[in-house]
Amino acid sequence: MKPENQPAYDVNKKIALGLVILAGLLFGSFVFFRSNAETTSTASTTSAAASATAQASSVPQSTTSPTATAENGETPTKTGTVIRVDDSKFGQMLFDAKGQAIYIWEVEDSATPECYGSCASAWPPVLTDGTPVASSGVNGELLGTTQRTDGTTQVTYNGHPLYYYANEDVGEVKCHNVRTHGGLWWVIQPSGNRAS
Repeated sequence: MKPENQPAYDVNKKIALGLVILAGLLFGSFVFFRSNAETTSTASTTSAAASATAQASSVPQSTTSPTATAENGETPTKTGTVIRVDDSKFGQMLFDAKGQAIYIWEVEDSATPECYGSCASAWPPVLTDGTPVASSGVNGELLGTTQRTDGTTQVTYNGHPLYYYANEDVGEVKCHNVRTHGGLWWVIQPSGNRAS
C-alpha cells in the first residue's frame, strides 16, 4: 500500500527533473551563443584587419623612405644634372654628361625663362631634380637654377637659362648663332659668355 503523500512526492520529483533539464538547456544555450558571438567577433575583427590591409596595399607606396639615410649617416639628396665642358668647333663649351650641346637664348637677359610652347618644343630646357653638378672645367659658382611656370627646375649658367636643341644628336653642335623664335641661340663657354 502506497503512502498518502506519494502523489505529491511524484509531482515534486517531476518538477525537480524539469528544472534540472531546463537549467541544462539554458546553460547549453548560453555556452553556444557565447561561443558563436566570440567567433563572429573574431571573424569581424579578422575581416576588418584584412580590409584595412587591402586598402593599405592599394595605396601607392613610396619606394624611398623620406627618412632613409645613406651609408655615411647623411640624408640622401637627389642627384642634379651634370654639366661639363668639352671642345667643339666653337672652342670649349658646355655639354651635359651625355655630351648633348647646351645653348643660351639672346632674348633672355635674366635668369627668368621666356621659352615656352613651340619654343620649348624646339629648344627643351635643361632640367634638374637636384642641385646641378659642375664637372670637367665648369665654374661651379656660375651654375644655378631657376623655376619654370610648370614647376620644374631649369639649370642656369652665369644667370642664363640653359637649353638643348631638340634636333641634335649627342656630340652635334649645329645651332650656334642660329635665329629662331625671335632671337639668336648661342653655345656658352666656361667663362659664362657666349661663343663668338
